[in-house]
Amino acid sequence: MENNDVKFLDYVVKSLVDNPNDVKIVRTVDEMGVLMTLEVNPIDMGKVIGRTGNTAKAIRTLLRVVGMKNNARVNLKINEPAGAVPRERTDKTIDEALNDMKI
Repeated sequence: MENNDVKFLDYVVKSLVDNPNDVKIVRTVDEMGVLMTLEVNPIDMGKVIGRTGNTAKAIRTLLRVVGMKNNARVNLKINEPAGAVPRERTDKTIDEALNDMKI
């Protein structure tokens, strides 16, 4: 099991990103289960997380399935890259959008 979850996560994430050489996975085991910590290139963060976090949720679900198959509880933590800039809010109201257009 030890390598199956790492190999699975490595394969999935490297398939998603543009910079597969920057993917780093750290696996730790404690009494709570297995914690997989993932680091990717800041440019690839959006691809790993997905719109509204759907890609990250799907990866977490699949990792839990891999863990259940081997009687282990597997969790995924995605580290925010150093120097990451928060995305600008894009869900503006109609009034805010009109003000931006100066209409």
